[in-house]
Amino acid sequence: MTSFGNGRNTIWRLAVASALAGAQSTVIFATAAVLGAALAPDPAMATLPVSIFIAGMAGSTLPAGYITARFGRRATYMLGSGTGILSGLVGAAAIALSSFAMFCIATLMGGMLAAVALSFRFAAAECVPENARAKALTNVLIGGVFSGLLGGEMVTTTIHLVPKHDLAGTYLISALFALISMALLAGANFPRPAVAVVAGRPLKVVARQPLFLSAVISGAIIYLLMNFLMTSAPLAMHMHGMQQYQANFAVQWHVVAMYAPSFISGWLISRLGSVRVTVAGLVITAVAAVIGLTGETFNFFTLSLLVLGVGWNLGFSGASAMVLDTHRPEERAKVQALNDFIAFGTVMLGSFLSGGVLLAYGWTVVCWLAFPPIAMALSVLWLFRRPVG
Repeated sequence: MTSFGNGRNTIWRLAVASALAGAQSTVIFATAAVLGAALAPDPAMATLPVSIFIAGMAGSTLPAGYITARFGRRATYMLGSGTGILSGLVGAAAIALSSFAMFCIATLMGGMLAAVALSFRFAAAECVPENARAKALTNVLIGGVFSGLLGGEMVTTTIHLVPKHDLAGTYLISALFALISMALLAGANFPRPAVAVVAGRPLKVVARQPLFLSAVISGAIIYLLMNFLMTSAPLAMHMHGMQQYQANFAVQWHVVAMYAPSFISGWLISRLGSVRVTVAGLVITAVAAVIGLTGETFNFFTLSLLVLGVGWNLGFSGASAMVLDTHRPEERAKVQALNDFIAFGTVMLGSFLSGGVLLAYGWTVVCWLAFPPIAMALSVLWLFRRPVG
């Protein structure tokens, strides 16, 4: 454990790095489906770059967990930042060369950075005493408020930065942000990897805990639905005659809404408990789907995405806090990596389906499909509300 002063300095660095990494993710979410539609050989492949972004997240979580356990968090974060730099550079080149394959490679590497950045929340929790873990975790998520503002403004202000190649300049700026993030994290003071006196429990033992099962299932579903709806929304807005700047605005404020509740979600978890906060996130996500069903104008899309962001924050923060209570110090890297791998693998499935569902059946069906997974997550939380005999 670092000293309290060093811990605060590290949390500040993690929060800023989270904002910068999140800005790149915002750029990808706001533009990838539209660029995919322009670059792909088949319009049905429009959301494939976003799906590959999620694949990058899912595929890198377990290796990142191994590197963290073996070499520490700094090594993992340097590698993650490096992939973010490459993502921006390759993305800009792909746009300039009109290469769909290169663009998919760029989003794959962007997903690697995004997966590493999401582990910042767990790194923050390791830098403070146990009674301050929930607050430290959500303080890092606050950095995401600025990621939405940065990413949205980047798209709007740099879309024409490179003549004749719209959005190429945006991806170049995102590479610069990843470089700054790398510099910040290089100076952070992370705890050394825990050296176990006895071997940690096998993952299958940890995974059988009712609390872990509840956390993983509810966290995966809340992330799945956020991505499923948010990936489809910009393309749906274009299909309804709206402009790129309107889609940018909606996604920008969606990302802000994803992280703004972090100012109070740590307090809510401490006060109400992680399970109740997770349930609230699921219910609010259902409300977002209802708003999406109510109308297909700019205002309805924007409000639906705003509410969706709030639901994700509460659900994901609550589920993450549940995970913290399921492992011992020597098990944390592998357990957290397993949790994120399952979550991102589930999200990847949803993102692969979202484009096809939207193009084949429309936005209304996309919204209706949110309700069965929500019912499943609530049922699991109810089933494991007390010890299972």
